[in-house]
Amino acid sequence: MTIWNIDSAARHLLDAEADRRDITPITDDWAELDIATGYRVQDALITDKIANGHTVVGVKLGLTSRAKQQRMGIDSPLTAVLTDKMYLEAGVPVDFSRFIHPRIEPEIVFVMGEDLAGPGITSARALAAVRSVHAGFEVIDSRYRDFKFTLPDVIADNASSAGFYLGGIARGPFDLDLQMEACLVRVNGQVVYSATGAAVQGHPAEALALAANSLAARGRSIHAGDIVLTGGMTDAVFVNPGDQISAEFTSLGSIVVAGGAAAPRC
Repeated sequence: MTIWNIDSAARHLLDAEADRRDITPITDDWAELDIATGYRVQDALITDKIANGHTVVGVKLGLTSRAKQQRMGIDSPLTAVLTDKMYLEAGVPVDFSRFIHPRIEPEIVFVMGEDLAGPGITSARALAAVRSVHAGFEVIDSRYRDFKFTLPDVIADNASSAGFYLGGIARGPFDLDLQMEACLVRVNGQVVYSATGAAVQGHPAEALALAANSLAARGRSIHAGDIVLTGGMTDAVFVNPGDQISAEFTSLGSIVVAGGAAAPRC
């Protein structure tokens, strides 16, 4: 019988990730796992990753869609941590020996030019701290069975973080209309989703400001050089072996990812 605490919850999630094994929500057994405790579990999980050779390279936002926030009973995105081991080279297929049930979603990605520390950050101040804007794909891979979880569960699980791709085009933050930047998502040539930057908290810079202010409440900040995934512009699509998934942006170019060969389960 598991004795639940911060460390045992983090270890449970880390083992599930390493073994490519889905698990039931921790809140099924540990009712005391709330949002604040979920972030403490996330911190412990990242501390373990750093001890095992990961380097923190940035921040990701989750639940930036207002419809998703309403379903989860929150009014602001959640935050999670990116490490260098999550970076996936352009052109390299999704490796099914690494993931449980990967999904992929298009994102507008910021690379920071200045530190950004809340509280009180506005979207204008946030955007002024951005060095460059890129297209991106995030690979999410919840450790929970069927992607079913409560808000504290997904926070503890580092917001389902798994990997990310960056597009090759870099634009200045004031060189394009981020609110109207459009994206078409295709799976094997067929359009499955479309959206604009307005889907991300009304404007990606608003999401960035909310992230900085949320992190400040936990004594954290965003640093110059950090990569910030601002949140999925559309719903995520499952990646299947052999699939080709593309996102075509108005000003940020296209990014194409393929599903690799199927891998046996452990």
